[in-house]
Amino acid sequence: MGSSEGCMLLISGPSGCGKSSICERLREDPRVVFSVSATTRDPRSGEENGREYEFLSKKEFRQRIEAGAFIEHAEVYGNMYGTLRDPMRAAIERGLVYLVEIDVQGALQLKALDEPGVYVFVAPPDFETLRQRLTSRGTESPEALERRLRKAEDRRDGALGSDARAKADEQAHRLQEQVDEMDEQTERLIARDDDDFPLR
Repeated sequence: MGSSEGCMLLISGPSGCGKSSICERLREDPRVVFSVSATTRDPRSGEENGREYEFLSKKEFRQRIEAGAFIEHAEVYGNMYGTLRDPMRAAIERGLVYLVEIDVQGALQLKALDEPGVYVFVAPPDFETLRQRLTSRGTESPEALERRLRKAEDRRDGALGSDARAKADEQAHRLQEQVDEMDEQTERLIARDDDDFPLR
């Protein structure tokens, strides 16, 4: 094992904000390990167990909670989601970047627990764009869509903090600049000398 320590890189934001596209780019680097969260929701078309998520029954999920398998877990729109403890510790001990794509609720839990890492909140350009993205998925009823949009706005404000709310709309329209900045930060984290941070 190299002398360098790994770290957690957490990407958070409302459904439809584009965080999955960002994570897909970051996963191309072999030194980035993607967190496979556990969930009780049904798989969507094209998803595979163990790749996008570890799909569990509610009974299995509760058993994992009792066993202390999760760093954090939360209920989102009637389904349970959780970040598994052992894979993250193993990746960080190996000196790798552990990439976590997570709902805002789970991200705030990890931050409250003082879990060390780089936290990135991805905001949609605006809420009309977010509405269009969620509608195009075809997976939401009108009622569920409106509920997601309301929660997305609430959670954006909570993630940004009260001091930043007045600037939120201006910052949202500069999303691409923020994404580019995040990419540069990530490159600095993972582009280390091979002697200190060897490929696995």
